[in-house]
Amino acid sequence: QVQLVESGGGLVQAGGSLRLSCAASGSIFSINPMGWYRQAPGKQRDLVAGFTSGGRANYADSVMGRFTISRDNAKNMVYLQMNSLKTEDTAVYYCQGQIAGMPDSPNFWGQGTQVTVSS
Repeated sequence: QVQLVESGGGLVQAGGSLRLSCAASGSIFSINPMGWYRQAPGKQRDLVAGFTSGGRANYADSVMGRFTISRDNAKNMVYLQMNSLKTEDTAVYYCQGQIAGMPDSPNFWGQGTQVTVSS
């Protein structure tokens, strides 16, 4: 059983901030939380920010300089600090995880957390 549990979404005005959290766990395999994706209505799920296998953070161009991804390896958690939010950031945000030590691991997903930015 793999669990990725997101929290921290909500409604915020444009220019505001939110911090998303994701806790990862697995009953058989160790799961590493790797990044954040988002999906707006009628659109595909896209990468927002994530860590490579080497530990480098990558960001979508649209969030560069506004969002910061971080993780706590001891707690097996990943965070997304979102500042200067824009209405176009409105989406369901999903935490993505992979099996630790497996190069071709499938992706695992959380249930998603809604972020709504009002003008």
